[in-house]
Amino acid sequence: MEFTERKRWLFLGLPFTFTKYMIREDMITVDTGLLKTVENDCYMYKVQDVQHSATLAEKMFGLGTVICFTGDTTHPQLVLEHIRNSKVIKEFILKESEEARLKRRTVNMLDIGSGDLEDVEE
Repeated sequence: MEFTERKRWLFLGLPFTFTKYMIREDMITVDTGLLKTVENDCYMYKVQDVQHSATLAEKMFGLGTVICFTGDTTHPQLVLEHIRNSKVIKEFILKESEEARLKRRTVNMLDIGSGDLEDVEE
């Protein structure tokens, strides 16, 4: 599965910007610019958390913003602004990032203790 979305103006949700988002199972690509284009990639396994937000204007035009908190050096916060199907894309990123971390065995687990009394010194 793959999503290709454009950043849109808030005015009527028209796609008159030069920012394009491609969300695939293994990578998120942000392509920006007209005369000078910049392409930036972030692997899914680096996405640690995802947030969805929608202002009143975004809601009126069926848009939303997805913020990916990543371990990527170039984009610690990857923002996909004013996109359609934002909730579906957020859920897709959450699911695929978890699967990518499991495949690469880079899952971070929180050790809250097993309850063994042998580990505790008296």
